[in-house]
Amino acid sequence: MGSDEQHIVMIPFMAQGHIRPFLALAKRIHERTNFTITIANTPLNIQYLKSATSTSSGIHFAELPFDSTQHGLPPNTESTEKLTLSDMPKLFHSSKSLEPHLHRLVSEITSRQGKPPLCIISDVFLGWVTNVAKSLGTKNITYTTGGAYGTLAYVSLWLNLPHRKTDSDEFWVPGFPENYRFQRTQLHRFLRAADGTDIWSNFFPTQIAISIRSDGWLCNSVEEIEPLGFELLRKYINLPVWPIGPVLIPDSKHIKHKVETEKFIEWLNLKEPKSVLFICFGSQNTISASQMMALAEGLELSGKSFIWVVRPPVGFDLNGEFRAEWLPEGFEQRMGETNKGLLVRNWAPQLEILSHISTGAFLSHCGWNSVLESLSRGVPIIGWPLAAEQAYNSKMLMEEMGVNVELTRNVESVISGEKVKNVIELVMGSEGKGKEMKEKANEIAEQIRKATMEDGEEKGSSLRAMDDFVRTILSSIC
Repeated sequence: MGSDEQHIVMIPFMAQGHIRPFLALAKRIHERTNFTITIANTPLNIQYLKSATSTSSGIHFAELPFDSTQHGLPPNTESTEKLTLSDMPKLFHSSKSLEPHLHRLVSEITSRQGKPPLCIISDVFLGWVTNVAKSLGTKNITYTTGGAYGTLAYVSLWLNLPHRKTDSDEFWVPGFPENYRFQRTQLHRFLRAADGTDIWSNFFPTQIAISIRSDGWLCNSVEEIEPLGFELLRKYINLPVWPIGPVLIPDSKHIKHKVETEKFIEWLNLKEPKSVLFICFGSQNTISASQMMALAEGLELSGKSFIWVVRPPVGFDLNGEFRAEWLPEGFEQRMGETNKGLLVRNWAPQLEILSHISTGAFLSHCGWNSVLESLSRGVPIIGWPLAAEQAYNSKMLMEEMGVNVELTRNVESVISGEKVKNVIELVMGSEGKGKEMKEKANEIAEQIRKATMEDGEEKGSSLRAMDDFVRTILSSIC
């Protein structure tokens, strides 16, 4: 390696919803700059990343030693996948054990190149990386895989715990306009119960506070689609924030599921434009058994065509067998016979389904990757947030964008088939609210498309932000 070579080190948090956006960002940076990029993580996560990348990609991987059993976790547990909720905080705390190993890796790169890497890009949950970067004379950039609005809400809620300061179900969150109100039911139960001394409070506020001392933030979003979110986030963290999204993630399963993907497309080809509802709660979420029953009843009452990615309900093994008793009697058979509904176990080609002309709405957990996929295809959303910052995404999609109607939130809520039917009919209607939402979703799709377009000298806002980020880190070494 010549000393003129520029190098960036990246370290995501150990979860698929973080690892994959980091890989997609690494590819994007490498394509635009030809910098050498090394992604560091635990051995099993690195194995996964290697399997999802071609060898000629210009992206390198470094394994950081990690033994999950030393942290009270089951053997070979290196990500949130298949992790029970009670083990989840242990994984978060265990990520701090990577600090000395990252320090060693960056030191080795520095001595080999004769200079430190340009910067270390790290996850918002890995605040300790700021200390590593500062001690080795390089920059630290925080990458949030969420949107600006959702990230700000998440960060401010953990740093301030505003719901502890009131008995009311509605409260103000620092960083937002005075008249904005958040609700207790929008908080995940861990956050609702957090008091500053519990196992979660011992992790998030500390790591987030250090991330706010990094040299700038990259955000997987588009300036034009959430102007308020970016304005508020910049003001709150008082750092440069570069909106470089959407970093849409190619799904490595596609290659393996080509035949299955074609089956979905064939099924959709038989349907009228905008007539199908797609239902998926992300790769790690599910709903309760009673909610599942109500959702099925509502779907049948609505008479709409649908594709539903089903998983066992809360309390059962997510990766276990799906049982007929979780749905109304004969439901799946009736849907098959009438060709109304496609029930799919565990996985479906989400982006292909959302891109199809027959798809009219997306019933989603409002995870940010799913939101971007939906909006980039002009598909309005029926929100059912379940964890992380999903409820704040859902709030923004309703209040700022007007492209979402929230059906319910969390796994604790009670819903009826009648309510499900009404919301589906409202959102998928060709007049009124449904029509308005589709128009707004199409406008946003156009803004997203423009943000990543390059036409001669003309560049979209996300490409300009990426160029500005690169200029900024390069100028810091002069």
